[in-house]
Amino acid sequence: MTLRVGKPAPDFETNAYEKGEIHKVKLADYRGKWVLLYFYPGDFTFV
Repeated sequence: MTLRVGKPAPDFETNAYEKGEIHKVKLADYRGKWVLLYFYPGDFTFV
């Protein structure tokens, strides 16, 4: 899969940690809003 700046990303669902709780979020929940997708590998993992 190739992603391009300025083009729509495919929809996905993942877990999020917010205010001390883990919950599901979907990219579609943010449709029509600006979103920054930032992928961070865990500390001390090989990339």
